[in-house]
Amino acid sequence: MFSSVTSGAVGGISSYLMQVEVDVSDGLPSFNMIGFMSSEVKEAGQRVKVALKNAGCRIPAARITINLSPVDIRKTGVVIDVPVAIGIMAAVGLIDNKTLEDVVVLGELGLDGEVKPVKGILPIVTKAREMGYQKVILPKSNAREGAVVSGIKVIGVSSLQEAALYLQADDQEKDILIPPTIVDVDKLFEDTSGYDNDVDFSDISGQSGVKRAAEIAAAGFHHLMLIGPPGAGKSMVAKRIPTILPPLSLEESLEVSTIYSVSGMLGEEEALITKRPFMSAHHLVTETALIGGGVVPRPGLISLAHRGVLFLDEMPEFSRAKLDMLRQPLEDRNVHIVRARGTYTYPANFQLVGALNPCPCGYYPDRNKCKCSPSEIRRYLGHISGPILDRVDICVEAPRVDISDLTIKSRSVGESSKAIRERVLRARRIQEERFKGTDIKFNSEMSPKDIEKFCPLSPREEAYLENLFTSMELSARAYHKILRVARTIADIDGSEKIMQIHLMEAVGYRITDGKYYSQMEE
Repeated sequence: MFSSVTSGAVGGISSYLMQVEVDVSDGLPSFNMIGFMSSEVKEAGQRVKVALKNAGCRIPAARITINLSPVDIRKTGVVIDVPVAIGIMAAVGLIDNKTLEDVVVLGELGLDGEVKPVKGILPIVTKAREMGYQKVILPKSNAREGAVVSGIKVIGVSSLQEAALYLQADDQEKDILIPPTIVDVDKLFEDTSGYDNDVDFSDISGQSGVKRAAEIAAAGFHHLMLIGPPGAGKSMVAKRIPTILPPLSLEESLEVSTIYSVSGMLGEEEALITKRPFMSAHHLVTETALIGGGVVPRPGLISLAHRGVLFLDEMPEFSRAKLDMLRQPLEDRNVHIVRARGTYTYPANFQLVGALNPCPCGYYPDRNKCKCSPSEIRRYLGHISGPILDRVDICVEAPRVDISDLTIKSRSVGESSKAIRERVLRARRIQEERFKGTDIKFNSEMSPKDIEKFCPLSPREEAYLENLFTSMELSARAYHKILRVARTIADIDGSEKIMQIHLMEAVGYRITDGKYYSQMEE
């Protein structure tokens, strides 16, 4: 007696379908699993046997052989409990094999027959639809996640008995027994700005220059670095940037949700990630947690921040090695994890926001308070290498807050996140129109060739920038960064052309780091 059940698994963030082939034949009773699998995958056999018994399914004493195909892919971190159990039931005649022809089965089993959630449902269901399957049976906890994929029927089950009864029922009765899960994707995007009301730009006293830089960074999705003494509000600004970012499009939401699905970070009621992520990394984070990897490779923080913000507070406290690992992802917007059995590529198109003190004590260049020696400042700031600085589009100083900005009598309420976000959205719509028909979404994503096309300069502005290039000894990367930022400033101002005033402001965001990093050369 033979049966075949289609299941799925993920490798990196991509997915593949596999066949769970079951043969039950006469012979010495045994339970063998083959198909190039790791030891933890083989453990599924013991769970399945106990779950079948507790679910009331008596399996005859026979020789049971289970093969996972294709055999050239090592099955590591794969959960195949439910498809194996269903395959055995089909092989002994409890389920008709024909009902499994256009079905993909997923899920982990508890010893009592409960079907538990698994990771990677979203990419697997997407793959099943691409391959022409009509139906997916999966854990009820994952049903909403799978149901966001249109064009395929998603059946959520909470136990092995439910899955078996559904497959045994007539076609007319199936949808009555367990109705397919349906998710209104449009409704999920009705409110993509509903961040915590306690987090708003109006809470920040003073710091108009810093808020302006944050607005430009949000409008063009530029990397941002904030330098200033302790208590200047750097972290407050960074944590409020998600409240002014443009909403995720459906395409971007599916990209982000796939990463969170593979990581097992989508909640039972969270069908899609509809708001831009904000990930904050502590300086003691491991390299694997930051970049991604592990024995079974998983996305790191830089991938979990895809299409959102990665905030590094106290940047010089991070080791130079960790920060330098960001160089390639910042440039290529993805990260490659190489293992002996393959290479995994994760998207990592994030907005880097870093905050740092100008010296170990935090008060340089105020020599009345700062007692740090030049060598201590060099060693402290030296953790952030030149190539990392070169990849940061905007660097702005967060000065010490004046008392007049704090007292109730003289304090004026700043602009709200809602007001700033409206300007950001206008600039975003200009970029959408400009880059229509391309893969570019923000000004920060323009390549040098794109800059030539979308950032033309008049002779006056071109001469101004040439002089700056020579006098400031800019690198080619810095030159292009200035043009990208200037293009965003012009978009915020509603200007079709990049004017000299836009270039001057963009250049100003390249001078701030030099004020402090000049210590590196003393």
